[in-house]
Amino acid sequence: MSVPARDPMTREERRAGMGLAAIFALRMLGLFLILPVFAVHAATIPGGGDLTLVGLAIGAYGLTQACLQIAYGAASDRFGRKPVIVFGLVLFVLGSVVAALADGIHMIIVGRVLQGAGAISAAVTALAADLTRDQHRTKVMAMIGSSIGLVFALSMVAAPLLYAAVGMDGIFWLTAVLAAGAIGVLLWAVPVAPPVPRATGRLIDVLRDGQLMRLNFGVFALHLIQTTMWVMVPSALVSGGGLPVPEHWKVYLPAVLLSFVVMVPAVIVAERHDKLKPVFNAAIVLLAVVQIGLWLFGDGLIPLALLLTLFFISFNVLEATQPSWISRIAPPGSKGTALGVYNTLQSIGLFLGGVLGGWLGQTFGPAAVSLSCAALALLWLALASTMNPPPLRAAPAGAPR
Repeated sequence: MSVPARDPMTREERRAGMGLAAIFALRMLGLFLILPVFAVHAATIPGGGDLTLVGLAIGAYGLTQACLQIAYGAASDRFGRKPVIVFGLVLFVLGSVVAALADGIHMIIVGRVLQGAGAISAAVTALAADLTRDQHRTKVMAMIGSSIGLVFALSMVAAPLLYAAVGMDGIFWLTAVLAAGAIGVLLWAVPVAPPVPRATGRLIDVLRDGQLMRLNFGVFALHLIQTTMWVMVPSALVSGGGLPVPEHWKVYLPAVLLSFVVMVPAVIVAERHDKLKPVFNAAIVLLAVVQIGLWLFGDGLIPLALLLTLFFISFNVLEATQPSWISRIAPPGSKGTALGVYNTLQSIGLFLGGVLGGWLGQTFGPAAVSLSCAALALLWLALASTMNPPPLRAAPAGAPR
């Protein structure tokens, strides 16, 4: 009996996946680069002594993203994906320039709000869906999710070195250059999208879907915790770990490398062997353990290094697997709407993480920040444990079972 030929990704699908992942990576790298250093830098600028304002500056772009994400997705349905994405990236460049020229915390907040107004995530993921067939869409979504985790880890290593070399204004100028590079990738590397069919799904149908909303809560919780942590972690490394900012890479680099040693096989097991739910839940457990550990042992350099390594493992696994899961279960007629809601909740988490992290740290101290994040992670675990496993992948014809 002959074995049917495999159906690999086409050259155009691979170009689409790599190009769109690169756009996400270039934009998110610019956003993430300020996280490891801004809380320390803020103390040197007017208004930067108020942790609430510091948290607002870190998370402000999430607020405008949350407000505009669904609107950008709808606009991309009407005017085309690429024009809307270019418009958003131009706004991001302008916001980066404003932040680079700012002389105090308030103008940096204005720049971050403008950065967030380039809310292209839903339009980019919708373009990814347009350019890939159903059987390969999960791979492309995983590529995009993994790129976010990768650039987050890279930013943790690069930011202290960049800050020492070019300062905070130099980092903001770099974010503008990266966003301009993303426009070039979109126009010349990403294939032309086919005509967009009119969506048949309704927003209310997505909001009523318990499985989708659990994933939406998950991305909200993950990015709230991530942003909240980075209001406090840089200062903890300086005060508790005795490590000046230019040397923070000595903690971040080995933590990032070790996290990828664990993350890559975990994602392979999740995707290839249909173990997405147990791997996913284990990563949430690890996230909660990290927050409890920061509460109990977050004062010394070695405990902080170990806990940050565990955090990177959990974050990277979750960032790679969540888009894959949502792409499997979103109804075909509501994929764009589902992705818009997903990215909106992600943006709200980014915004609230910065604001709440700053307020909690200012009012109640670092312990309250860690305990609140731990409680949120445990709530997420309770919701995720009740989810149905995603649909099984169809085994290739002739493959052993």
